[in-house]
Amino acid sequence: MLLAVAAALLVAQTISAVLQYRASEQRREAIAANGLAFQLVTQPHFENLRPNAGGRRAILGRWQRLQVETTSRNPILPGESRDAVREDTMRAILNQQGLDPLELVVVTRPIARDPYVINQLDRGEQREWRHGQLLVAAMRVEGDDQWRVARWALGGPDRDALAGLIAQTLLLYVVLVGGLALLLMRITRPLKALTNRVERFAETRQASGQLEPSGPEDTRRLIEAHNLMEARIAALIDEKDVMLGAIGHDLKTPLAALRVRIESVEDEAERQRMAHTIEDITRSLDDILSLARVGRPSDPLERTDLGALVSSVVEEYEDMGENVVLGDTVRVALRLRATWLRRALRNLIGNALRYGSEARVSMEKQGCQAVIRISDNGPGIPAGEIATMMEPFTRGEASRNRETGGAGLGLTLARAIAEQHGGSLVLVNAQDTQGKVTGLTAELRLPLAD
Repeated sequence: MLLAVAAALLVAQTISAVLQYRASEQRREAIAANGLAFQLVTQPHFENLRPNAGGRRAILGRWQRLQVETTSRNPILPGESRDAVREDTMRAILNQQGLDPLELVVVTRPIARDPYVINQLDRGEQREWRHGQLLVAAMRVEGDDQWRVARWALGGPDRDALAGLIAQTLLLYVVLVGGLALLLMRITRPLKALTNRVERFAETRQASGQLEPSGPEDTRRLIEAHNLMEARIAALIDEKDVMLGAIGHDLKTPLAALRVRIESVEDEAERQRMAHTIEDITRSLDDILSLARVGRPSDPLERTDLGALVSSVVEEYEDMGENVVLGDTVRVALRLRATWLRRALRNLIGNALRYGSEARVSMEKQGCQAVIRISDNGPGIPAGEIATMMEPFTRGEASRNRETGGAGLGLTLARAIAEQHGGSLVLVNAQDTQGKVTGLTAELRLPLAD
């Protein structure tokens, strides 16, 4: 806003300066034209020097010593061109005085090129005037073969007016821009604090440390409304955590008892099916509770070697005899929650093993991100369903059977953990040269900056 106001003020002052300059030029032109017309009509004669009261000789004004010259020669010097606009102006002024010249010539020339003027100036004045310009007007009336030649020294731009305009501009900038800056600071300071507060609340979900309303009335009302909204959101999240904790506790206890009771079932196959069902329900409960807690993590961020963390997760699967291959990795130290990131990697590797015969894991730096890739050789995901697959309780076609899949929370939880660290989860189908899908690649992207 400050830049916009400053730019608008600059444009306005520029337009004002142009208009004032044009008015000054027009005024100067009118003075010169009337002065030349006066000399041509009245033909004043002045003595170059005259004695003063003390017996000394005093110099008259410059324009008084530029007497009207009478000559039979054409006043136009070689290489000069006539000024038609000024000639029309001069002729109109002379006509108003009842004089209609037979010929009228107006030219502009440097003072140093005018021998008539130079001969009347002393050496000091020649040095002072040598860079100036003269406006020369000459006319010849009917019945007279002599030219009357008058001269007018053209002055430069009005420096006092320019200095006044600059001073006016500076004053306006100090008053308007300075006053607006103070007003905007009073408005934007609480807004900046509110922005920082919103960012902290989005990260921590904690209602403590709310802002005190300040600034103009509208800004204070906005802060008060935001504080109320924060308190309500925090209360809803707390209620949700308490409810999920109670559900988890109330369900896990009977499940544990049921797991003990099925040991009395004599049919081995039936007992194993019951045990798998109980384990599936327990894993689903763990996923649901983890997804609920991921937005409000209790463990702090710790600086961790991401490459070593990825290697350790792969080693866990290798120790269990799973077909997990570790490719190229790089050493990258990041502030992260290692427990949560291990959970995300296990979910992605588990999905790769579930839908393909192997999981290939690698890590690299890509711009300002660390990218962990988990690839499989499974059937992939139809392009139109990739976004849907990361929604809660969504499973692939092959996972509709509870024997082969979970509750459909693995990708959702992995994405939430990536976003918790300021990153993202991207799913991309791998294709061969003929465009056939050869597997799925999950990319866990984490920012390198702290």
